[in-house]
Amino acid sequence: MKHGNHRMLAVVFGMAAAFWAAAGAALPAEGGSPPIALQEQSAGVEAPASGKIENSVVKVFATLSPPDLSKPWSKQTGNEVTASGVVIEGRRILTNAHVVQYARQIQIQGYQSGDKISAAVESIAYGIDLAVLKLGDESFFDSHLPLPRSEALPRIKDSVMVYGFPTGGNSMSITKGIVSRIDFAQYASLYGLRVQIDAAINPGNSGGPAVVGDKMIGVVFSILQNTQNIGYIIPWEEINLFLDDVQDGRYDGKPGIFDSFQTLENQALRAFLKLDKSIEGIVVHQPFNTDSEYPLRKWDVITKIGDAPVDNQGNILFGENLKIMFISLVQKIARNGKVPLTIVRGGREMSIQMPVEPIQPKLIPFLQGTYPSYFICGPLVFSVAVEDLIAAMARGPNGIMTMQMLSLNGNPLFSRRSERPAFEGEELVMVPSPFFTHSLARNYSSPVMRVVNTVNGIAVKNLLHLVEIIRDSKDEFLVIDFAGRGMETLVFPRQEMIAATEEILNDNGIRSLGSPDVMEIWEAKAR
Repeated sequence: MKHGNHRMLAVVFGMAAAFWAAAGAALPAEGGSPPIALQEQSAGVEAPASGKIENSVVKVFATLSPPDLSKPWSKQTGNEVTASGVVIEGRRILTNAHVVQYARQIQIQGYQSGDKISAAVESIAYGIDLAVLKLGDESFFDSHLPLPRSEALPRIKDSVMVYGFPTGGNSMSITKGIVSRIDFAQYASLYGLRVQIDAAINPGNSGGPAVVGDKMIGVVFSILQNTQNIGYIIPWEEINLFLDDVQDGRYDGKPGIFDSFQTLENQALRAFLKLDKSIEGIVVHQPFNTDSEYPLRKWDVITKIGDAPVDNQGNILFGENLKIMFISLVQKIARNGKVPLTIVRGGREMSIQMPVEPIQPKLIPFLQGTYPSYFICGPLVFSVAVEDLIAAMARGPNGIMTMQMLSLNGNPLFSRRSERPAFEGEELVMVPSPFFTHSLARNYSSPVMRVVNTVNGIAVKNLLHLVEIIRDSKDEFLVIDFAGRGMETLVFPRQEMIAATEEILNDNGIRSLGSPDVMEIWEAKAR
């Protein structure tokens, strides 16, 4: 390895040092606008004045054990948090997914109540940050009725009240503002309608209702960090889609279009496409699927979705005077997995039936409430690359600089971050942690945050494939190459590597060398 690369790696590892601790201490966020930080638990709730709206709002207590992303064999110590929720029809409570994600225990406390009632997650949608709770004692709902709701989107400048239990006190808090903006934006892993308000929102407000007049228009879910009075709520259109979806006990997701687009505002682009001045629409920049049966092609111009005209910025008229991204209409008009589009291709207008999918295949997915798979072999731990880990690194000290340095080395965590899998089952297998202390790793640079390319010359398809390669190898050495530039090839004596694993597990108090899915593959060798 060149000396310059040694210096670069030293800088990267130095900046990432704080990340290893941060990744184990922070609740994973899923991208988009960050969820509101949860309020630390406090004792009891003071009794504010009675009211119909207040009586439908609850305080949520949860003990969370999210994964330790830098140590995938372990969970974080139970983290006690509080947030808010609201009673809805069906004797249920609505709150945010990030409030109860990885919850070991959940309780709720009603307005002016001194008692806490056990609760459990009935349904959850991580991508749109919603969850429904059921109670162990449903008699609670005899005196705490659902809050009436407005099915229509609010109007810009509508006066809005936010109810909940934020930090700063134990009693219910009510803040007032206006509806500032309505757009179609990214939540966690999904896009959806989002309402911006300027009412004060703070940690602990998550899951609480936003009310216009005497009707709920949605629930609070996030704030824009490092700004003043920019908060967001999930409107009822998104909540209804979620509630309808989970009626069968399972969340499937909502339909979406995942192609890449560019605007049609540039005159040279219009001339290149030989478009008449009367034609407006959005240009297909990169089709999501390149199969011959896929109805969209590069340079197609989408002029209508259903009956709604699409303008040159990709917007449609939503209501009387609101313009929103055209893909916002997909969830309204999709039928049998398809949406009607009108396109212009090569100067000819045509109608197509566009297939829409509830889940976007991603090479680097979100954990979605699961725990990461892992495999320990000698001083190395391998895991699957997930967005949660990259997001945790970005939030850590010097996170952006660390990401830039790794990106300069062609690390697939960044160069392939937005891609779909190249083949069914493809995963990026990475090293999430520094070496365990052992003589086998002596004088090697730590490959933390590096993606495995090959083992003994065999291209690694996914984590289970890596386990199979090592399990079935008869070679004297294990030779591990990493993708990108600036990382050494690691060579270990195979039998010593495997023999050292048990010692390393014992020294570090680790129960198993792999997650259950990994162990099933590893132990198959003995059959």
